[in-house]
Amino acid sequence: MSTVPAATSATKKNRPQVDLRVLRKDQLSPHMVRIVAGGEGFSDFADNGFVDRYVKIVFPQPGVQYPSPLDLWAIREAMPRGQWPFTRTYTLRWVDPEARELAIDFVVHGDEGLAGPWAARAEPGDTLTFTGPGGAYNPSPEADWYLFAGDEAALPAIAACIESLPAEATGLAFLEVGSAADIQSISAPAGLDITWLPRNGVPAGSSDLLVKAVADAQWPDGRVDVFAHGERGYMKALREVLFKQRGLERRQVSLSGYWAQGRVEDVFQAEKKLPVGQI
Repeated sequence: MSTVPAATSATKKNRPQVDLRVLRKDQLSPHMVRIVAGGEGFSDFADNGFVDRYVKIVFPQPGVQYPSPLDLWAIREAMPRGQWPFTRTYTLRWVDPEARELAIDFVVHGDEGLAGPWAARAEPGDTLTFTGPGGAYNPSPEADWYLFAGDEAALPAIAACIESLPAEATGLAFLEVGSAADIQSISAPAGLDITWLPRNGVPAGSSDLLVKAVADAQWPDGRVDVFAHGERGYMKALREVLFKQRGLERRQVSLSGYWAQGRVEDVFQAEKKLPVGQI
């Protein structure tokens, strides 16, 4: 699918550029790779205090000559949009300020996409450039229990949220993955019940497992705080469950479509700005 880099309202001030080096790579599951990065550029990283902190990873376009060192914001001021580097949005799995390292988990399906193949080929010493972080969610301390729902694209963010909870927290998590081999270990409070939902051959974005699991779940009593992120169609269906069926207030729910089946991110981000694409 032909596309041009997505337009953006971000600026150098609110999304500074950070240049890191790949330190190591871990194969978490058959379809997920973790890149741990750090180096001198870590000094430019400004943590925003949110557990869903995300960055926009920069991928220069092949065949386009860019000034060195690469400065995304200078490029966007001086070069036509069709020549801008592409960006892809990823949640930081964890940040270790003392070690001056951070981790990003990538879903990998062969040569599909842009970021996944890069992560699969990455080697120590490679450059990792991104802008950010952004983010807006922390688990509400006023909640009686927590509900997490998402597919593998949201797994890093959900895992980071779960691991930020206090030890006494309770709740439910529904995580859709490709197969049982993609299940990961998450350091969850004892009172948080995690249900894994393997698709077992059903294409990502085509299953009803996640929405049905949330709709059919027996919810605990009390006020819930919800973090539901993932494929756009899933999130539209969950909106019906959460707001119409369960009657939740908007402030109780963080709901976001991370991706759309059959759409690359640049097309998806453009569609999100249209009425038909808004959730």
